[in-house]
Amino acid sequence: MGGAKKKSIGSQEKTSTETPAADDKTTKGEKKGPFKQKQKSIVIEEPQGLKTIKNMKPITCQALARLMGVKISVANSFLRSLESKGIVRSIGGYSGHRIYELGPMEAVQ
Repeated sequence: MGGAKKKSIGSQEKTSTETPAADDKTTKGEKKGPFKQKQKSIVIEEPQGLKTIKNMKPITCQALARLMGVKISVANSFLRSLESKGIVRSIGGYSGHRIYELGPMEAVQ
């Protein structure tokens, strides 16, 4: 009963002239489209990062990443390095979403 409707001769001719040749198809091993390059390691420079952090009230890795234009993982590693140096300290947060505050001003400069 059901099934595909047979196309008219006119529409068959139109589709056969517009379709590309079978030689253009890619084989199994070939990839289509542009190749993805490995990303270079991006780090936040400390003076620029500290300047941004001084203007922030709640310091989070998500907000820092948005302001600096980097990935959250880069901002998170930057904040952890500052925490190990004593420049910032963790004051709260949960489940990996930490909130930091600036430490003593002697450590910042």
